[in-house]
Amino acid sequence: MTGEIHAVDSHTAGEPTRIVLAGGPPLGNGPLSERLNLFRTKHDAYRRAIITEPRGSDVLVGGLLCEPHDPECQAGVIFFNNVGFLGMCGHGLIGLVETLRDQGNIDTGQIKIETPVGTVAATLHSGGEISVSNVESYRVAKDVQVHTKGFGTVSGDIAYGGNWFFLTNTPQQKVTRDEIGNLTAMACAIRKAVNEGGYPEVDHIEIFGNPDDGADSRNFVLCPGLEYDRSPCGTGTSAKLACLAADGKLAPHQPWVQQGVLGTSFVCEYSWADSAQQRIKPTIRGKAFITAETHLKLTANDPFCWGIQ
Repeated sequence: MTGEIHAVDSHTAGEPTRIVLAGGPPLGNGPLSERLNLFRTKHDAYRRAIITEPRGSDVLVGGLLCEPHDPECQAGVIFFNNVGFLGMCGHGLIGLVETLRDQGNIDTGQIKIETPVGTVAATLHSGGEISVSNVESYRVAKDVQVHTKGFGTVSGDIAYGGNWFFLTNTPQQKVTRDEIGNLTAMACAIRKAVNEGGYPEVDHIEIFGNPDDGADSRNFVLCPGLEYDRSPCGTGTSAKLACLAADGKLAPHQPWVQQGVLGTSFVCEYSWADSAQQRIKPTIRGKAFITAETHLKLTANDPFCWGIQ
């Protein structure tokens, strides 16, 4: 026996999260950005063991619960997926807060959580919904045109919401479950063209279509590991709000309902983060549900102890 990992699984608006409570790699007690680098360079086998088959799947997002370095924070977290690590994860942060509630570690009210890209505040509301005040978000390029193989010319914005996104403006697409295969192929072609066009940091693609009644927008988000986000994507929605704010299309504190490809929604708003009105502080509100509590076994003679690579 090599060891075991204590984890709690949840889903936020359909997108799964696995929070590691104990048994993760030894990362010390430095800033989360330093611990992330140590995780990536020295202990990546733990990421694979937790997330990839045979214990996980490509769609699963993991979060390592950490003692915070910042004394003002009540928890720290490092997020990761099937191909690497994430700066922030909106749906995962909501899943983390629900996990802390389920374990009896928090009650209703606000807590601060340290991430490798900054501190976020999260509020557990009395009705069970969770709102996340995300890291500062901003747009860096507007109406970037890329020429894709098989899907023609696509126009969109480059923006940051805790991860880097290309957000399509045109063409408008049908964003439904029966179009997921086509949307995935299109997003892959867009990402290749965007990266080759001078934005190698962009690893998420957000495609928009017409929403159902009651929502302002509907999206399809392709994640770095080529799986689509089942939720409306917290960091992607933050990037969307940054673009709307920059264009003067959404006022501060005006609600925005972002719908995902499954039809689930986040309710969002923002405030300006700086006097120059170049960056926003977005808030994402949604709900998570616990699906399992498990102990992952790491057995020395298991040929796939550290995941299938």
